[in-house]
Amino acid sequence: MPTPLRPFRFGVLAPLGDDVRSWLDGCRRIADQGYSTVLAPDVPGWQPSPTATLAMAAAVTPLRVGTWVTAALVRPPWVTAWEAHSLTVLTEGRFELGLGTGRPGLGEFLAERGVPVPDPVSPSTGVELLRATVDALRDLDGAAHTTPVAVAVRGPLSRALAAEVADTVTVAHAPTDRRADVARRVREVTAVRDVEVALHVPVVGDRVAAFMASVRDTDPAALRAADSLAVLPEDPVAAAEELLRRREELDASYVVIGADAADVLAPVVEMLEGR
Repeated sequence: MPTPLRPFRFGVLAPLGDDVRSWLDGCRRIADQGYSTVLAPDVPGWQPSPTATLAMAAAVTPLRVGTWVTAALVRPPWVTAWEAHSLTVLTEGRFELGLGTGRPGLGEFLAERGVPVPDPVSPSTGVELLRATVDALRDLDGAAHTTPVAVAVRGPLSRALAAEVADTVTVAHAPTDRRADVARRVREVTAVRDVEVALHVPVVGDRVAAFMASVRDTDPAALRAADSLAVLPEDPVAAAEELLRRREELDASYVVIGADAADVLAPVVEMLEGR
């Protein structure tokens, strides 16, 4: 018997800039529009610590909160686990930990600031740190708490780990990756275990999320021509139809967008959230 399709939920990746009050108002607006989750990146220099940032968001809204994604290289595994467990307790179960091996160049960034990093920083090293973090978190949670873990994957080692430990998986794909290749990576995980599949969409219409503006290959016209998973139409009906297509193709039911596009896609959330 086919596995039933998961209902949609929508998250907003909303880095905190210089204006805290405006950011909190934005979180309240996101909640009123029906989004389920507000997410914070783990990039020093973009915003304050995601732990403190998300605690504030959870205090003023009923939203779930999460990291997108915590880099395994930045902190020792037990420290990341402790912060995640603490947020689970303080939010009464509304926190979800996004984990990844780290963005390109992160090792050099940390080394410049005197943070010890593994040498070399290899895919296997990153996956070992991910596993150690999840193991420590499960120990801290114990039987009383459950912190959902979303793992960002690309290579075979991270996909194998996600199939074993993740509650949610998101495939880190280049904007120009072919759909068939992304679907194959997803199926390698979901064939092992039924996990939620998340899809990060940084481009909506001609609008590129501010935190992705410096990334190559995010030209909206080129992405549309390539039928890329990194872009959605601005028209709500067309966007909803495309997300239904992606759920059929990829089992993708958790959609993460940038804060810049939250108002544009609010009608889509109204149409699809929980369905």
